[in-house]
Amino acid sequence: MGTGYLDQLKQEAFEVNLGIVRERLVVLTWGNASSFDRANGIFAIKPSGISYSLLKWQDMVLVDLDGNVIDSKLKPSSDTLTHLEIYKGFNSVGGVVHTHSPWATIWAQASKSIPVLGTTHSDHFNGVVPCLPYLNKDKVESAYEKETGIQIVEYFTKHQLEPIHMPGCLLSGHASFTWGETSQKAFENAIALEACANMAYFSLSINSKIDFPSYILEKHFSRKHGDKAYYGQ
Repeated sequence: MGTGYLDQLKQEAFEVNLGIVRERLVVLTWGNASSFDRANGIFAIKPSGISYSLLKWQDMVLVDLDGNVIDSKLKPSSDTLTHLEIYKGFNSVGGVVHTHSPWATIWAQASKSIPVLGTTHSDHFNGVVPCLPYLNKDKVESAYEKETGIQIVEYFTKHQLEPIHMPGCLLSGHASFTWGETSQKAFENAIALEACANMAYFSLSINSKIDFPSYILEKHFSRKHGDKAYYGQ
């Protein structure tokens, strides 16, 4: 594992961190993204509190699955332990994105899951995007970021949700996390989540009793995902 490999991992994380700003999913420093190489057990993540306008790819912090910083004088994102628990718990995930994008955060602050109302949602999320309950006081005060990651993994395990088929969630009173096989996929899922949250809000304001057929959800999701996928080249 040479310097070139580590530089590439940093550059991947850097590009996604710039992307979430470019797509207006982040203002100030309200977000972070990481890229994970599972073979070597190392991920690159944004440093804590550094303005995106000043960020360089060399600033990305390398962290192992024990939470050790490998090669940086900068502190990693305050959400690093959440990313770490997602990587440990979801074997198929290679990238994680956390943002406080407005529409997804509106649903999170209202403690509401995002329902499936149409095919746009169905193309990316195989069902309702869940909003997880508040963490209890002891968990918040003892190991907040780590417990957040544990909560996400335990919720998906309990409810038998496949992380790649449901590549994101909301956290009550907080915001959203998305993930994917790569950091680029996690980024795309963050964009999709924000768009679906926006459209769902306005759709329900027009018709509060939408009954979208599950067979259309299943058809649209399976066109793009899984063994029966036929969308694209």
